[in-house]
Amino acid sequence: MTLRGGAQIIPRPTRWAPGGPAPWAHLPSEDRRIDLAALRRAFNGRVGAPSFIEAEGTSLPSAVLAAFYEGDEGLEVILTRRSWALRAHTGEVSFPGGRADPGETAQQAALREAFEEVALPPDSVEILGELDHLMTITSRSFIVPLVGLLSSRPKLIANPQEVDAVLHVPVAELLLDEVFREELWVFEHPPPWVAAEALQAGDPVQRQIFFFEIVGDTVWGATAA
Repeated sequence: MTLRGGAQIIPRPTRWAPGGPAPWAHLPSEDRRIDLAALRRAFNGRVGAPSFIEAEGTSLPSAVLAAFYEGDEGLEVILTRRSWALRAHTGEVSFPGGRADPGETAQQAALREAFEEVALPPDSVEILGELDHLMTITSRSFIVPLVGLLSSRPKLIANPQEVDAVLHVPVAELLLDEVFREELWVFEHPPPWVAAEALQAGDPVQRQIFFFEIVGDTVWGATAA
């Protein structure tokens, strides 16, 4: 039997504690069903709230694509396992995406990266809107997550220089109680861009870190958020 969780290294700090349950833990299973129509109602035309560091005008933009389609197990989403040969975020599970090139919009960057990483044709994606923008805990950058729809399960090819595997994950699996986990991480000596949020520079900063223990892999960090 394939176990839940993956082999990637989780850089958990010395001080941490278990967090709360999933936000949907109180919902019965029949109320956790999401389909393409529900996604369209929730995200069509939506503009995500900016990360606080975007106001500085010096942060580095990235964009990712959360692409959904109706599969054999209901609504499914495309994720990737990053190559084990990469220098950063080795073996981690992520959405297709990356740093925006000069002059690119977030949508253009997300679609370009998805094509480069897994050969997803840009014209096959209907972009609905954005999730709220995220800031990573390890760098001075922000991420714009784009929500897109596909008409059917795509035939994808992993670029071996960047992607170890393409994952087709049922949304119903992500909503199981035993799959979600939250941890509270305490950074004793946060970097300057995090310390600004603390009462005094240098104070410990606590962050909510989310995890999804899917079969064979762990989704965590910004992707899980």
